[in-house]
Amino acid sequence: MAQDLVPIDPGVLALLRGSFDRDGALRPFVREILLIECHIAGTSYRELGGVEPALTPGDLLPLRREPQNPHDERAIQILDEAGHLLGYVPRAKNEALANLMDAGKLLFGKLVSKRWVETWLKVEVRVLMRDV
Repeated sequence: MAQDLVPIDPGVLALLRGSFDRDGALRPFVREILLIECHIAGTSYRELGGVEPALTPGDLLPLRREPQNPHDERAIQILDEAGHLLGYVPRAKNEALANLMDAGKLLFGKLVSKRWVETWLKVEVRVLMRDV
């Protein structure tokens, strides 16, 4: 299976890394609110051998809504910073997150851990909301 690359807006990555709003104004009291902890669903269907070595605990993982997903209208992609699709927020945990994202809230993941389970890369993440 080919690696999917999705363009990542550098401005969004800057928002995730720092305390700046979308207009570049400093927001010194920005908070990160932990919403859920979960594994990334669907990694067993992806070829992640070439991507895995670059994944490090603490990495920021952009999230992207995929409302046209034929299997789940609330699907949320989890990407690495290079734009590789790693997998999805599990369906059982994505409803509230999708609603927040659809309302314009900035959600992102942070990689907690990764390990190979035979041919499956098990990746644990925290999904956070940046409260600006």
